[in-house]
Formats: sequence, C-alpha cells, structure tokens
Amino acid sequence: MFSFERGTFLGEVWIARFSLMNAMATTVELSFYIIVSGTLLGALLGVVLVYAAWPFRLLVRVYVDVMRGIPVLVLIFFWFFGLAFFKIHVSAFWSGVMAIGAFCAAHMAETVRGAIQSIPQGQTEAAKAIGMTFVPRLWYVILPQAARRVVPPWVNTAVEMVKATTLLSIIGVVELLLATQQAVARNYMIIEFYLAAAFCFFVINFTLSQIGAYLERRFAYMRY
Repeated sequence: MFSFERGTFLGEVWIARFSLMNAMATTVELSFYIIVSGTLLGALLGVVLVYAAWPFRLLVRVYVDVMRGIPVLVLIFFWFFGLAFFKIHVSAFWSGVMAIGAFCAAHMAETVRGAIQSIPQGQTEAAKAIGMTFVPRLWYVILPQAARRVVPPWVNTAVEMVKATTLLSIIGVVELLLATQQAVARNYMIIEFYLAAAFCFFVINFTLSQIGAYLERRFAYMRY
C-alpha cells in the first residue's frame, strides 16, 4: 500500500489520480478522432483540388482558405453554440472533434495537394502509357510517392492538433489541461502540476513523431 501525506506533490497526484487518468484518456481519444478524420477528409479534398472539375476545386478552395483563416477557438465556439442555435444537439466532445477536425482537414488538403503536384509529370505519363486508368494510377503510382512528402508536414499538423485539444476546456470538455487546472485549484501546486501536464503532452507528441519516423522509413523505397 502506498502512503502519501496530503500536501506533497505525489500525495496530491495520488488524490487526483482518477481524474487525471480519465483526462489523459480523453485527450488521447480526442486527438485520435481529430487526426484520423482530418487526415482522411484532407486527403480526399487534396485530391479534389488537383484533379476535380473547376467548380468542385473552387468549392474546396473556398473551404480550405476559410478554415485556415479562422482561429481554432472561433471554430470551436461556432460548432458548439452554432449547432445548438439550429436545434442540433451535439455533445461538447463531438463538437470539439468536428471543429478541430475540420481545421485539420483544411491543412491536410493543402499538404496533399502540394505533395501530389510535386510528383513529376513523367510518372503520370508512364502510368498512362501502360494503360492504367485514373483510379489505379492515383492509388498505385501517385499517392504512394506523394506519401513520402506528406509524412513530415503531417506530423507537424498532428502535433498541433494535439495541442489544440486544450482549447476544448473552454466548452467544458474535461481534457488534460482542464483536469490539471481543477487539481491546481484544490492544492495551489501550480508549477508541479503544469509541469506534469507538459510532460504528458510531450509523451503524446513524441509518440506521434515516432509514428511519423516509422512511416518515413516505410515509404523510403518510393523513389523516382
């Protein structure tokens, strides 16, 4: 059995252990949904920006520029309070996922667009020469080569999305920052608890960077 005296840092952490662990799990869950949804939607929008007819490209371009030009906090308030105004009831958790996920998708769309357009035209012409139609050409030739160039900025975007989850405390989502603030309000150990929260965010983002490094090695054979 552990015995911690109240008033020590470890003792306060032990007292707040369940709320902090739940908040850590919430931060990881938020980050997962935001990054996955933003990556998938962003990849689709990036392809549309390159290959779709001009009306669709225009619509996606407007979406990307608007999303990238609006502060994340404004998007969070819009999704949380705006949906409620239209009688659409969505929890604060999912409002946050949709708001930050939409922001992530806009950035990923621009990243994917740039990666695809950086592939030499000769690769596309070679695929056409052997009779590949658009979808196989895109799936087997263009996207695998573009993936090598997408991974580094994807890691940067993913890390920023993890840090953006702290803004959801404004609408009442008990993620790691809000749980830390609640703990600090009880014990006034400001430096200790915020350093602990910073370490937790470092662990999450370091894990993402390692995933990115693995993906870079995985796609390293894709050369032209």
